[in-house]
Amino acid sequence: MDIATIIGMVVAFGLVLFAIGDAITGFIDVPSMAIVIGGTVGVLLVAYPLANCIGVIKIILKTILNKPADGPSIVTELVDLAQIVRKEGILALESKVGDIEHQFMSKGLQMAIDGQEPSEIEDILYMEIDKLGERHLRGADMMTALGTFAPSMGMIGTLVGLVLMLANMEDPASIGPSMAVALLTTFYGALMANIIFLPMASKLKTRSKEEILVHEIILTGIQSLVAGENPRVMEQKLHGFLPPTNRESAFD
Repeated sequence: MDIATIIGMVVAFGLVLFAIGDAITGFIDVPSMAIVIGGTVGVLLVAYPLANCIGVIKIILKTILNKPADGPSIVTELVDLAQIVRKEGILALESKVGDIEHQFMSKGLQMAIDGQEPSEIEDILYMEIDKLGERHLRGADMMTALGTFAPSMGMIGTLVGLVLMLANMEDPASIGPSMAVALLTTFYGALMANIIFLPMASKLKTRSKEEILVHEIILTGIQSLVAGENPRVMEQKLHGFLPPTNRESAFD
């Protein structure tokens, strides 16, 4: 679970509620919510295929719940495997594949154990990394789109409220509800865009880069395993992916 995302949302919404104070009931307006939330969902359905729209829930959960594998721990695991290969050969990893949690690493090792050509392994794994980046980018684009649609629907709601207000100026009782629609739709749209959708799009892009980096570490490690490189050489090569503060040698 990504604690930072949860803490950030709690702090942002909490400060807004703190500023509102006891006047919270005045900020609840069902027609305004219907325009912004319903309109945003409707526009999303126009912009993207139905299957992608249904997947938005998974994208949001991924932002909150998923964290990519830790780079230093992946390097340590690969170096340990390299030491086994150094002593017993690549086939000795067959009993270890089932214990590896990272699916990408498990897949690459299985191809190496099966004796596939190094070029084939590289092509398959590179393609998987490329498609992974495309899927992540599509998810981030959808969240960015939602961050654009919500304020736009808020503005439409504002115009609706103003029209209703101007059309009923002779009835003072109708001015208040119409003004509420006019102002609260913009408020809801800005809230959804700037606290939920746009920050999540940024987090998805960051997570994507982190996950792709881990996949690149694994790919480089598997290339070294297939080539039979010295574990020390492999470790030095993989440490190039990590910042200096995260480089811990298994041979110290």
